[in-house]
Amino acid sequence: MNLQPYVAIILATACTTMLACDRPTNRPVTTDVTQPDNTGRNKADREEASRTPLNQSNSSADIDITATIRRAVMDDSTLSTNAKNCKIITEKGVVTLRGPVGSQAEKDAIGAKARATVGVTSVDNQLEVTTP
Repeated sequence: MNLQPYVAIILATACTTMLACDRPTNRPVTTDVTQPDNTGRNKADREEASRTPLNQSNSSADIDITATIRRAVMDDSTLSTNAKNCKIITEKGVVTLRGPVGSQAEKDAIGAKARATVGVTSVDNQLEVTTP
């Protein structure tokens, strides 16, 4: 049995299907999209006094503290996505919390979780309450 004609038909169908994927969609084209500009917000990260994730200590105790706090934050279903994405930085038992949260209650809850973690000597809660 000669399969060559069947293979040619299958290849032709595949090529036609693949070319159809390049057709433009009927979606409207938006030309006035403003690009996000976080330059002002990120300015604080350039100051040497500001703690950033690069300041996270590599000691096993500090890594354990950060991981414990992160787990507690992620397990709390009442926290917003922004709150769950906050920066948690631990250096010599000192925890710095940074980033936007949706309410004062979220800021307080994350701060309480950090303070309740074994090995934490102090918490610098720099979380920012943002309103939509």
